[in-house]
Amino acid sequence: MDVTPQQPPKSPHSTAPPLEPPGTDPAQRVPSDPVPPDPAPAELPPVSLRTTLRRAAMGAVAGAVLVTGAVVAVPEDEQKSAPPPPAPGPVSRALKARDMGSPASLSDLTALIGDRQMWVGTHPSDARSWALLGTAYVEWGQRSADATYYGRAEQALKRSLNVEPGESGNTAAWVGLAALANARQDFVTAKKWGETVRARQPKQWSVYPALIDAYNGLGDYKSANTAVEKFSALHFGAPALMRAAQRQRDLGRRDEALAGAQSAADRATTQAQKAECLYLLGELAWERGEPDEAVAQYGAALRTDRAHHPSLAGRARALVALGRTDEAERDYKAALADLPRPEYLLELGELYESLGRDDEARSQYEQLTEDLARDAGQGVDNALLRGRYEADHGDADVAVQLLKAEWAKSHRSAAVADALGWALHRSGDSSAALEYATRAVGAGSRNASYTAHLGAIQKDLNDDGPARRSLGEALRINPHFSPLEAPAAKEALEDLGGPVTDGPQDAEPAGADVEPAKAPASHVRSSR
Repeated sequence: MDVTPQQPPKSPHSTAPPLEPPGTDPAQRVPSDPVPPDPAPAELPPVSLRTTLRRAAMGAVAGAVLVTGAVVAVPEDEQKSAPPPPAPGPVSRALKARDMGSPASLSDLTALIGDRQMWVGTHPSDARSWALLGTAYVEWGQRSADATYYGRAEQALKRSLNVEPGESGNTAAWVGLAALANARQDFVTAKKWGETVRARQPKQWSVYPALIDAYNGLGDYKSANTAVEKFSALHFGAPALMRAAQRQRDLGRRDEALAGAQSAADRATTQAQKAECLYLLGELAWERGEPDEAVAQYGAALRTDRAHHPSLAGRARALVALGRTDEAERDYKAALADLPRPEYLLELGELYESLGRDDEARSQYEQLTEDLARDAGQGVDNALLRGRYEADHGDADVAVQLLKAEWAKSHRSAAVADALGWALHRSGDSSAALEYATRAVGAGSRNASYTAHLGAIQKDLNDDGPARRSLGEALRINPHFSPLEAPAAKEALEDLGGPVTDGPQDAEPAGADVEPAKAPASHVRSSR
């Protein structure tokens, strides 16, 4: 049996080498073999202490075919021992980033996963290492757009809870399950796990990011505000500032969001973290209708961490607004090569459609549907994105069914309200659409697309005055918010006799250009 650890599987779309820096120790590569299946599922939320350490230890020794591919029996004392502190290097950096609530570089995350895999291979009763491994799998799955890692994460986290139940103090595994549920867009489950932890340990700061994401996904913005405030009170530095800035962004408070994101960038302690902050600054500039500033901020993020592929897709979107479509296509393709997120396929397809390149657009949409089906097979709830696609490029009635089901599951964010309203409008039911579209805009994020959708629905209902105001506001917020929808909004506004703006008339002042900070020697280097 081959027991050599393998590299992370490449995306089927990728033409680039795996995310592994030259000279990486083979022992730190991420194996392609999944974590062994857990003998019993975790309950939600946990209700008993039936699973004992004795049962877990006996089961682990008897039946665990571990990442090395071998059955390993280890003395009980050794199994219970904690891993020694790692030597200075990528694993140490990744652990430090985790302890600070910051993202590690992809190369450091790879090293951490490989290190924990080898450790649990010889210490199968180390519940904390299983929890750490499972949580790292969640992060890898998100940052590589590879949903197969979510299954591995679930198995590792369940193994952790079989060794040491959450009621016995293993709340790290519960936090990991909350993060996993959020990654799969299962916000109800994420809320249950997160609130289970908070009820037992209200001062455990690490659970609050998962709760914030869950509440936002459910559209429970009051609870999200409270969770952000609690997180900020318990945890200082860039992570808390970023969460606060994102919440201000969602509330449409652009000055506060800009100041918070800039402060977070100034306090970032790793390159990966700083790139996240600069990316948020780029998003804020894009949403203000300032594509030049957005390009500069995304570029700063990429100079800080050239493996930050979301900034490539963000820059592509801004380049489209500037009419630099060849460069935009280049950036989209580069982002998709290493981070094949379905939303990027949709954006590139819509770019091609706006340029009259229908065959290429159709190819992107076909790939999109294949990827959504693949991720659904890994437990990912992608109804929101699929509904958006179906409403504009497929079957609007299918979109309505998908999004009504989301709403029935209590997934009632502004994004779902907007998508459901638009799908109803596209299916011919603008009267029913109006309530959802109004709710989406009323959430306060000042989203140009949501506002344009509301204006189009109002126009279809012959409510010309409100329609004119909504369409005009959308184009003031961001006159280039979509290569397909922005021109349609301008045409609709002209048809109503309203003024067409060439720029954001009420835009707030942009922040100063941000250059990547010169990282001290202790900072993480880019993995590419």
